[in-house]
Amino acid sequence: MDLRVAIAPLIKGDIQNDPETLKKFSRDTSIFERKPSLIVSPKDADDVAALVRFAAEAKARGENISLTARAAGTDMSGGPLTDSVVVSFTKYMNAMHEVGPDFAIAEPGIYYRDFEKLTIAKNGSILPPYPASREMCALGGMIADNAGGELTLRYGKMDAYVQELDVVLADGSQATFHALSAPDLETKKAEQTLEGEIYRGVDELLTKNRDVIAAARPNVTKNSAGYALWNVIDPERGTFDLTKLIVGSQGTLGIITKARVSLVKTKPHHAMLVIFLSDMGKLPEIVRRVREFGPESFESYDDHTFKLAARYGYEFLKHLNFKQTLSLALAFLPEVWALFTRRVPQLVLLAEFAEDTDEEAQSKAHKAQAALADLSVRTQFALGTMEKKYWKIRRESFALLRKHVHGLHAAPFIDDIVVHPDDYPRFLPELNALLSQYDLMHTIAGHIGDANFHIIPLVNLSNPAHRKAIMELTPKIYELVAKYKGSITGEHGDGIIRTPFLPMMYSPKILELFAETKRIFDPQNIFNPGKKVGGTLADIERWMMRPVPLPPAVKQA
Repeated sequence: MDLRVAIAPLIKGDIQNDPETLKKFSRDTSIFERKPSLIVSPKDADDVAALVRFAAEAKARGENISLTARAAGTDMSGGPLTDSVVVSFTKYMNAMHEVGPDFAIAEPGIYYRDFEKLTIAKNGSILPPYPASREMCALGGMIADNAGGELTLRYGKMDAYVQELDVVLADGSQATFHALSAPDLETKKAEQTLEGEIYRGVDELLTKNRDVIAAARPNVTKNSAGYALWNVIDPERGTFDLTKLIVGSQGTLGIITKARVSLVKTKPHHAMLVIFLSDMGKLPEIVRRVREFGPESFESYDDHTFKLAARYGYEFLKHLNFKQTLSLALAFLPEVWALFTRRVPQLVLLAEFAEDTDEEAQSKAHKAQAALADLSVRTQFALGTMEKKYWKIRRESFALLRKHVHGLHAAPFIDDIVVHPDDYPRFLPELNALLSQYDLMHTIAGHIGDANFHIIPLVNLSNPAHRKAIMELTPKIYELVAKYKGSITGEHGDGIIRTPFLPMMYSPKILELFAETKRIFDPQNIFNPGKKVGGTLADIERWMMRPVPLPPAVKQA
């Protein structure tokens, strides 16, 4: 079947299958490469519905077809990669429909940078769970991965902000999911539609397995692994909310076409305390003491990231005017000097305090600094340009690695683990012992305040030894995370890289319930198969990139 010819008359949007476009959509920011067969850019929800109906009919005839939704393609797990049809939203379905006093309604293809400009201009509000890729990511991906970021410590993750989702279901019908009261739930369950079947099926699944689901809920600050079955029913509010399943599902249960999300006005005045740590044994106590003063965010990056910032600080200056460039260039001089004198800290911690006044923010920062006095750690306050410098390093550390470590690939495969801060004294030595078993340079950045570590090894994916190390090290790290009852992904999602390791977090019974949830929503397995449910280790090996080694003459150039 010629998919392009068959689909073209059904939709108003664009269809592409030229080699350049297929190559572009074969990648996200993960270690995988998977060439799709077709890229469809729908113009509206009706286009998406028509596409899903076509896929359902083709699937019923025995055709091998699936649909994978894609926003900006910044996912680090292989979530938006497929060898079938990509449904791409950034070209057309990128509109902001409304900005209210405390909410916004937008399409999944809107870039977060544009979303935030509009909400700030309207009423000074933002959507707090933006990730470090805030300048590149889009709303659909933030919802699909249940995103979190630097503000999650105070404001929570994406699932706390999604109020309503318009979703195209597996038969091409369109539904609007939001929190329902008990009477409204019964009304929905009575409908003789796929939406009604979904409500009946999920309600029955949750009712029959209430205790086992409650016991399986990860007891960590954040989690994006599996389906959040434990969040659907809110006993305190008396609601039943299927958005809690769609958020974080990576497009495996339906295709989002519009979202209503809540907004908040963050505190306007900031003060940053920077902590330079050379003795990792002090980290748990530092985190405990600083958190007592309620920082808005508490971030970190390691010595390798520090060195990259010192060497390639000019990358941060490209898009600034002369005055901004000069100011920020001067701000990077301490990093350059530390590199020159070999006084690079092992870890840089950024504790930012945000309050209603400058005095309140600075008071908290000073109190946090005083609380660390007996630990003999170097600290400094960062305001204005200095504060911007540290945020640029933290937010763009992964991009720096991808661009400048020649011959090696920044490989996110153990990139999003979460443990409990109280377990630092035992967990961190064991983590470092595992990492030291492999000759892989790695960087560590992340959300130190809620124990979410982003470990990015640097590998040569054309080297069989490095590929073997990925397959060996990944389960060892996740076994360690499971030992401390953590999560294998706090905000990046399962995708290709983590779906096979979900059994390390969840019991066979919970995995059965995940599979049943998928069947309830998507009985023909049309939506993004192999993610969340059904992924294998063979998928990781099959789709891992295989770069062609450069000839010696090119390497030396």
